[in-house]
Amino acid sequence: MIRTFVLLFAVVAAVLPGQESRAAQDQASPGPGTDPAGLLHGTFSICAIDRKSGETGVAVTTRVPFVGRAVPWVRAGVGAVATQAWTVVEYGPRALDLMQKKRLAPEEAIRRLLADDRGRERRQIGVIDMQGRSHAFTGSENGTWAGSRQGPDYTVQGNLLVGKEVVDAVAERFESTAGIGMPLAERLILALEAGQKAGGDRRRGALQSAAIRIADPRDPGRAGDFVSLAIDVGEHPEPVQEMKRVYLTTHHRLGWRVYSVIEGEDVVELKRMLQTTGHFRPGGPPVPDPPDLTFDRSLARSDPEKLRALFDEFTRKEEAFFKEYGAFDEEAVAAVDAFRRSRGLDHPGQPRGLVDAAFIEALREACLTTMRERRATP
Repeated sequence: MIRTFVLLFAVVAAVLPGQESRAAQDQASPGPGTDPAGLLHGTFSICAIDRKSGETGVAVTTRVPFVGRAVPWVRAGVGAVATQAWTVVEYGPRALDLMQKKRLAPEEAIRRLLADDRGRERRQIGVIDMQGRSHAFTGSENGTWAGSRQGPDYTVQGNLLVGKEVVDAVAERFESTAGIGMPLAERLILALEAGQKAGGDRRRGALQSAAIRIADPRDPGRAGDFVSLAIDVGEHPEPVQEMKRVYLTTHHRLGWRVYSVIEGEDVVELKRMLQTTGHFRPGGPPVPDPPDLTFDRSLARSDPEKLRALFDEFTRKEEAFFKEYGAFDEEAVAAVDAFRRSRGLDHPGQPRGLVDAAFIEALREACLTTMRERRATP
């Protein structure tokens, strides 16, 4: 199975070098948020935490290339920062240091950063800590429209937008996915997508980029920095959609492929979502998670045979699980077809069990509605 191979590869793969250091910039000079003509580049971002998983993250898009090299900053167990507009890159790690080493709240951290900054009215900064405290600063020289919105466990900020409706769309989409078990990364991407649909940056024709960073205290990541996810779309006509595609594909989330007969983790997710809407084994026990593999990595050197036995046992459990829940079998096909009929998505000539983009969007929205209704029921 693919998951077994990935886990085995992780045991023997060398740790990659960390991200290179960034030199501090002159606070009075324009940073990566400006072009050679000195024009501000519109940007909007969301910084957020997930209290249950302990993750923190930032997602951002702008009409300038390579936004991931400047704006988003995360640190496991500390918080997240978006430093934008006339960007001072060093405000990212410095804000995280102030929260981690000085125990400062986000509002006080921002105040310290800007205390002696002659260009402060050109800055925009959003910060959140692991307690869910958030704050944003928007300087008076950020152009229209510029501002922010804070809510439970997030802060959204943007400048040079078509209007306030952009940050509202981001915030409301993020709030709508709270408490239903969706990964923080997916919540952030969907929130950013909502902001794009609401109009996003008011300028047209400029180069665009997007980025996301997630820090997870449970996952050291490939560089040992606990950054568990880092996606950079350096330039693309639709950078947020491209970022979403990369995320869905690399994490095998529902939507990464169109299929009619297949086996894999996305089929498990499909059955779980169809069960939520009452189309798959209604009233039956919940679809479980795939088996997990935990082991002492030192066995790779100290006792390779024991490690191999652990992998063999895990493989047997994994194969049994996917035979039951990971196969796009007749039961799942029937559930998909029933859902399509219930939503008017069945059309003459289509193959049975068609899981395409229209189906996934309808199923995701149906699940969100059902989960919100259940959450609201006393």
